Amino acid sequence: MPSKPAKSIRACILVFYYGGPSHIDSFDPKPNAPAEVRGEFKTVRTSVPGTVFSEHVPNLARIAHKIAIVRSVTHAARLHDSASIHALTGRPLDGPDRELFAPLPQFYPSYGSAVAHCKGGREIPFASLPFTFRNVHPVPCQGAGILGPAHDPLHVIAEPNARTYHAESLQPNAGVDAGREQSRKLLLESLDRTGADRSFRDLYSRAYRLMESEAIRGAVDIAREPEKVRTKYGAASNIAHASTMRGQNLLIARRLVEAGAQFVNVYDFQQQGQNWDSHANNFQQLREHLLPPADRSLAALIEDLDARGLLDSTLVVAMGEFGRTPRINGTAGRDHWPDCYSVLLAGGGIVGGAVYGASDKIGAFPATDPVTPGDLAATIFQRFGIDPGTEIRDPTARPHRLATGDPIVRLFRG
Repeated sequence: MPSKPAKSIRACILVFYYGGPSHIDSFDPKPNAPAEVRGEFKTVRTSVPGTVFSEHVPNLARIAHKIAIVRSVTHAARLHDSASIHALTGRPLDGPDRELFAPLPQFYPSYGSAVAHCKGGREIPFASLPFTFRNVHPVPCQGAGILGPAHDPLHVIAEPNARTYHAESLQPNAGVDAGREQSRKLLLESLDRTGADRSFRDLYSRAYRLMESEAIRGAVDIAREPEKVRTKYGAASNIAHASTMRGQNLLIARRLVEAGAQFVNVYDFQQQGQNWDSHANNFQQLREHLLPPADRSLAALIEDLDARGLLDSTLVVAMGEFGRTPRINGTAGRDHWPDCYSVLLAGGGIVGGAVYGASDKIGAFPATDPVTPGDLAATIFQRFGIDPGTEIRDPTARPHRLATGDPIVRLFRG
C-alpha cells in the first residue's frame, strides 16, 4: 500500500552551527579509515540498523528513527562569511570567496524571509535568535535582502546574565512612555484617513500589532516553562553565562512555533562560548564543550515537538556552513571543508531513519547523490507548498528564481 503523501508544513526551525561542525566526528564517522582521518572518537549504534553516529551524540542516536541525514552536501565557499551566505540563502556570494571586513548589503533573502514573502498572513512570519551573528560585520544572510525590510525577522535577543529573552521590536524606545506611544498611534490613524502610502501604513500597523502581542511576549518568557522541561534542553540556571543559553535557544524556538511562528532561525555561535571553528584541539572542544549540549538540546527539541503533536507539521533543519577536513592537522584540529558535509533533518514529513547520499571512504567528497545549498533551499520551500521556481523581483524589477536547486523528494513520505 503506498504511503500517504506528507502534508505541507506549517513551520520550520533552522538551527545554524556557525563555524563548521565536523561531519566525521558527528553524523558521518569513518571507523575504518586511517587514524589521521578517523580521529579519537568511537562510534555508537543508532536506533536505525546499520547507521552509526559519533559516540558523543548518544541522544540523537537514540532517536535516529525520527531523523534523516544528508551526508553529501557540497559547495565551493571555503570561508565563513561567504559559506554562511550560501548556506542560508541557497545562493553563493557574488564575487570571490571571502570574509567581510566591510559591511555588505544582503541581496538574496534568507529562507525565512522568502517563506514570509510567499506565504504571509502570520503574526510571526519569521523570527531569529539569540542575536545577529557576525564574524566582523553582520553576515548578510539573515534578513530579507531584495524582498525589503517588511520581511526581515523578528529579532529575539538573549540576556545571558538575567537568563531571559526579549523581542527587540517589542521594547519601547527610550523616553517614550505609554501616553506618547498612544499619541503616535492616533497620529498614524489620522494619516491612514489621508490616504498615506499603503506600504508605509502596513509596516507601522504590523509594528503595533507586534508590540501589543501577548502571544509573542508569552513565547519569549522562558520563565513560564516548567523547570523540568528547561532542564531537559540543558538549562544550567545557577550559572549566568551565554553558553548556558544554547539549549534554551531551541526551547524558545519551540515556544515561538507554538505561538504561531512560521520560520525560526537559531544561531549557535562563538559568542555563546566555545567555537565550532575547531582548527585546533578539535576533539577536546567537541567532547567537552560542543557536541554534548548540541546533542542534548536538539534531541529534546525533536522529542518535545513530537510529544506536542507538532513534529509532523514542523521541519527541523540542523547544519553548519561547511564541515571539517578529513585529515587532522598538526594542532589536533580540522580545517574548513565545504566539499562534503552533513545536514540533519527531522519532522516535516521526512522518512525517519533515512540516509541520503554518501561521502567517500574518508569523508572528503560525495560518493553518491551530491546535494547543494540550492537543493536544500528548494526542499524547504517545497515542504511549505511553495514552488521553488517561483519568481521574485529585486528593486530594479529584475526577476530571480526563488531557488536554483531541486527538492530532495526521496527524503519525504509520499
